[in-house]
Amino acid sequence: MEKRVFGKTGMNVSVLGFGGAEIGFEGASTATVKELLSAALDAGLNVIDTAECYMDSEVLIGEAVASRRKDFYLFTKCGHKYTYTEEGWTAPDIAESLERSLKRLQTDYVDLLQLHSCNKAILQKGEVIEALQKAKEEGKVRFIGYSGDNEDALYAIKTGAFDVLQTSCSIADQESIEKLIPLAHEKGMGVIAKRPIANAAWRSTSRPQNIYIQPYWERLRDLQYDFINGDAEKAGETALRFTLSVPNVHTMIVGTARPTRWIENAKVVGKGNLEQSQYDAIRAQWKKVARKDWVGQV
Repeated sequence: MEKRVFGKTGMNVSVLGFGGAEIGFEGASTATVKELLSAALDAGLNVIDTAECYMDSEVLIGEAVASRRKDFYLFTKCGHKYTYTEEGWTAPDIAESLERSLKRLQTDYVDLLQLHSCNKAILQKGEVIEALQKAKEEGKVRFIGYSGDNEDALYAIKTGAFDVLQTSCSIADQESIEKLIPLAHEKGMGVIAKRPIANAAWRSTSRPQNIYIQPYWERLRDLQYDFINGDAEKAGETALRFTLSVPNVHTMIVGTARPTRWIENAKVVGKGNLEQSQYDAIRAQWKKVARKDWVGQV
């Protein structure tokens, strides 16, 4: 699998990474996760991204692949205790969250610790950044990052404190392509694209019940890309390869609880970037149709 140098971190990351949210929220078994991740690692995966608040995701990953720790880069996030509803943005909160993550992941360090959708006001106080830097100095974290979108992410980039940006980027979420990613590149940051296939929102023939998917479903109705009105698998291929083609994106995080899915996505990524004309057409349609309130989805 193609690998890209992850900004100033120097890590050589696979362009397709694994996102750990779904295995947590869908209650996957350890056996399923071990089957999934073992096959993915064998096929060239070397990026696993999770968070403390993804239910049992960290535990499942630790149980499944801790024995192969040297085979992959391990990323996690802090700031939300157990679920998204309980936040913790003090230095002790960050330190305690990291200790819990290390225990669950069965490791003594993570390659990347990210602030998880931390707002600008909290960032401006400086305490959370100092807490991450302390963890880095202690050797528990190799690099520090910010995961988020919009003005909060823009502020995080401008601080110059972070090694990595994780942000939304897809056929239905393109604000970051102009607003965030170029500046992150100027700062030498690694860039992770989250939601790179827009939650496959085109698969829903009617408005989905899942509020996480609804904004992308509504946007795609307006965007009317020709490739989403036919073969759903072909649409997924175009969507994934679009995000792969975005300049200065280093790795894309795709989540799944189905053991064969990551391998299927890897085959798509193996086809490389979209033809420039197709990429340009998708960008042009976005610029033509997108409304001002179509901001990055957290």
